[in-house]
Amino acid sequence: MRKIKNPWVHKDHYDCFGCCPNNPVGVKMEFYEDGDDIVSFWKPSTHYQGWIDTLHGGIQSTLIDEICGWVVFRKLQTSGVTSKLEVRYHKPLMTTESMITLRAHLLWKRMGMVNIEAAIYNEKGEVCTEANATYFIFPQDKAQEMGFSPCELEDEQILF
Repeated sequence: MRKIKNPWVHKDHYDCFGCCPNNPVGVKMEFYEDGDDIVSFWKPSTHYQGWIDTLHGGIQSTLIDEICGWVVFRKLQTSGVTSKLEVRYHKPLMTTESMITLRAHLLWKRMGMVNIEAAIYNEKGEVCTEANATYFIFPQDKAQEMGFSPCELEDEQILF
C-alpha cells in the first residue's frame, strides 16, 4: 500500500471539505492505493455526529463521495463530477471508534461515465455502510484545463 500524493495542497484557493489538510472544518482525508482499491483511514469526531456518539449519515456520504472521487483521480488520472450516489447504511458507525476504514474501486467505465463501489468498515472490520457511485468523467485534456494535476504515489511502501 502506498500513499497518494495530494497534488493540490499548494494551489491557491484549494479548500476542499473532503481532502484539504488545511480546511479547519473539513474532514482532512488522506488516500492510499492498495491494488485496485483506494483506501482511507479516518478518525471520527464528535463534531460529526448525528445522534449521540453516532456518525452522521450525511458525513458518511461525504466520506464515500470523496473516496470515489479519488478513485477517478488516481485510477483514471482525470476528474469528474458525481452523477448518482446510492448509500446503504447497515449498522451505525460510532464517533467513539478509534479509526474507520473506507475502500473503493472502479467497477466499470464506458462512454464518459464510471461506476464505483465503496464501503466503510468499523474498527472491527465490519461493513457498516456500502455505496455505489456513478460519475461523469472529463477527458484528460479538459480536466487539466480545469486545474487537474496528475495523482502520483509516494515512493515508500506503507504497511498497515
